[in-house]
Order: sequence, then structure tokens, then C-alpha cells
Amino acid sequence: MKFSQLIRKNILVLAFLPSIVFGQQKQINIVDLGAKGDGVTDNTLIIQKAIDEASASGNGKVIVPAGTFLTGVIHVKSNVEINLAENAVWLGSAKRIDYGAKDASPLIVAKGQHDFSITGKGVIDGNGKELIKDIYAMLNAGTLEDSEWQTYNPWNQKRPEERNRPKIILFQNCDSIRVKGITIKNGLMWVQDYRSCTNVTIDNIKVRSTTFLNNDGIDITDSKNVRITNCDIDCADDGICLKSSLRNEGCENVYVANCRVRSSASALKLGTASWGGFRNITIRDITVYDTYRSAIAIEAVDGGILEDVDVQNIKATNTGNAIFIRLGHRNADAVISQLRRVHIANVKVEIPLGKPDKGYPEEGPIVRYPHNVFPSSVSGFDGHPVEDVTLENVEVIYEGGGNTQVASLPIDSLSKIPEQIAEYPEFSMFGELPAWAFYVRHVNSLKLKNISVNAKNSDYRSAFVFDDVVGLEMGKIKIEENDSNPQIIMKRVTERSIDIDNNMKKEIR
Repeated sequence: MKFSQLIRKNILVLAFLPSIVFGQQKQINIVDLGAKGDGVTDNTLIIQKAIDEASASGNGKVIVPAGTFLTGVIHVKSNVEINLAENAVWLGSAKRIDYGAKDASPLIVAKGQHDFSITGKGVIDGNGKELIKDIYAMLNAGTLEDSEWQTYNPWNQKRPEERNRPKIILFQNCDSIRVKGITIKNGLMWVQDYRSCTNVTIDNIKVRSTTFLNNDGIDITDSKNVRITNCDIDCADDGICLKSSLRNEGCENVYVANCRVRSSASALKLGTASWGGFRNITIRDITVYDTYRSAIAIEAVDGGILEDVDVQNIKATNTGNAIFIRLGHRNADAVISQLRRVHIANVKVEIPLGKPDKGYPEEGPIVRYPHNVFPSSVSGFDGHPVEDVTLENVEVIYEGGGNTQVASLPIDSLSKIPEQIAEYPEFSMFGELPAWAFYVRHVNSLKLKNISVNAKNSDYRSAFVFDDVVGLEMGKIKIEENDSNPQIIMKRVTERSIDIDNNMKKEIR
């Protein structure tokens, strides 16, 4: 065969290869299939058909143009990009039955899929305000089973069960996921849950969900190799939350950076669910504001292992608590959690006297007993210490003003502080504490370097209280507060190295 004939033959062969070889996408505009963006027409079957066809092509793109496209539950498939154009709105149904007769399916679901994405400048709207009306109508009519909706939960609130309120997004057992550019809003449960997934990228998205309780912004559950960057979150529950619900799984290799978070719970949280644990977690450059609970919450309470967590460059204003680190044991079996090797650096937090999220649609629950402003805390429980924690370059500014007329715990009553081993972990769990800045109990190896705490108004409490600490290093500690009480209290503290003015220190043996 001549060389020229061979070339022509190869060209013909290449011409008939699937388009995916060249990275080309089969593009399907949902309007071309009959979808109507009037906010009324049910487009579920049409959009599902577009996704199925795009997936079958091996490399397809589903285009959602400008308009408001109403759907029930949609299943995302492998090898598909769903692109929401600017001014496109994917609107969830306001009919509870459209999410299933019993447990509510999320609006957007993918299970066991791979290589898919949701991109663009459009909006996914869970339609929570209208959907909750229909849920309550069904509950009142007795057409929806729910054992909780008429009882008060531990936060003195009523709400339908979680299983009756749809998440907006659930991706489970999936690989190679990309969510970029979109806005997600108005949920009734967790806004988005990435569960037992690998290789997840979430970039430059907005979350606006203060519609109802449990509106977590982003939940990463037992997933590995995750990047969350450049996101802007305003939500009624935890902002960016890592969870572990499976004993032999966990979150690993997670990177979070350059995000802005507002929460009526905690802004950055590892836990509360912590059955398998968290490993190799890196968090950088986060802005937190108007947040009810902690700027940083790190929790292991269900038998999991939490280790190698590095958090740096956090700026938080008008936030109820700076740092909360907790090792507990609320699981019924005998497996004890472990919490170790945590590094937190370059943090500045401003703590107000009042409620930081006051005026937002779903405020955090009021603590039902008198108390002064709660300090940051690092705590394990007797015989099971938190291990190897370093806090450096941390500045916390408090309004101060704690006084005994509101609540009082004398410094000689440290043994009366409840352990609360099996309780829900949060910064108010121990009740009134004898410290206004940091309370530390049951810890091995704690390094505090270049720590500045400032109480603008006098507080009856001390700045730092340490109880049962082995291996305490303190250097370059700055305490600004006008009260004459000793500012550092130690009980059962051994192997210590303290570089601080002795006039601010008093020991209790």
C-alpha cells in the first residue's frame, strides 16, 4: 500500500471514532426537548431525558438556559456536565409527594456515578419556603408520617423529621465530581451532601439558605480527596461541615480555602458525626462573620480518629466563640474516639456580648440558663485526653463584662464542672466556666505560642484555666483586662514551660 493511501485510510478511521476521543461534547439544550422556563410547568421527565441522553453519549452537556425550570427529583448520571446559564433557575417542586411517599429524596441525586459536573452562573432553588407549607399541610391532614413534628427537640424547637425534608443535593459513592460557579439556596435540610465520594471539587459557589433548621451549607461525609475553594456561604446551620457516619470510613485529604462563611451554628466544623474520623484536613484563609457558635469547631465524640488537622488564616467578626476542640464519648459501644495533632495558627476573632446572628431568619437557639460569654476550650475526658494541640498567633477580642450577678463559678470549684462525656458537643455544653478566654481540661501536650486575649470590660473570671494538663508550653502570652484577679489558673498541670509575667500567674495544687 502506498504511503498516501495509508494516510487516507487512517484519516477515514479517525473520522468515525467517538467524539469523546477529541473531548467534544454532545450538547443538549433542554428547551429543544420541550422544557418550559415558566416556573409552573413540570420539566422533570424532559430534563431527566436530556441527562440520560448526554450520559449515553459518553461525554454530554445539558444546557439549562435562562428561565425558571420546575422539577421533581432528578438523577445525575456519569459523563455529564449540567450547565446553568446566567439567569437560569432550577426550581424544586413545592409538592412534598414529588420527593416520595415516605422518606424524602433529595432534589438532585447521584449514586455510584462518575465524571460529572454542575457548572455555570445559574441558581438551584430548593423552594423551601413553599415546600414546608405543603409538608405541614400533609402532616395536619394525617397523610405524612412523622413522629417528631409536634414535639420539642433538645433546642426547644419543633420541626418535621429530617427524613421528611428533602436535601437539595446528595451525591453518594461517586467519583470525580465538579460543582462550580452556581448558587444554591432555600433548602429544608442539608443544602448539599457529598457522601462516600472521591475526588470532589467545589469551587466558586454561593449558598444562600436560611429557610429552615438543619440548613448546613456544605456537608462532606466520609469522602476523600476533596477541594472546597472560593465559596460564599450564608446558612442557618453549620457552614462548611465535615462528618463521618461510618466506623470504617472517614474524611481524608480535604482542602478548604478562600471562603466566606456566615452561620447560625458553627462556621467551620469537623463533626458532630465522627464515627470513622478525619485525617489530613487543611483549612486556609477563611472569613467568618455573624456566626452564632464557633468559628472553628473540631470534635471527635463517636469513636472515630481525628488527626493531622491544620487550620490557618481565619478572621472572624461578631462570632459567639473562637475555638472549640472536644473529645467525648457519646456512642453506645466501647470504642473511644481519639483526637490528636491539631495545629491552628494566624487566627483573629472578635466575640460580642450579644447574640451574633440576631435578626437572621433562623437564629441559633438561645441557651436556656444564665451565663456569661463562653471562652474557647480544649477538652477531653478523664483518662482520655486530647493530644498534641498547637495554637499560635491567635488573637481573641472579647467584650468582657462577665459578672457574678449573671452566673458564677468560683475558681475553687473546678471539680464541679460537669464532664458531659456523652452530651452533644458545643461551646456552651459545660455551663458557666471560670475562664473568659480559654478553658483547658484533660489534654496532653498543648503548645500556646504568641496568644493575645483582650477583654474590653472587666470580668470576674481569669483569662486561662488549665485542669489536668500534661505537657504545657506557653510563650509570648498577652492578656489585656483591667481586673486584678490572677489571669492564669493551673490545677494538676505537669511538665510545663511558662514564659509569662509571674504577676499574672497563680497555681492551685
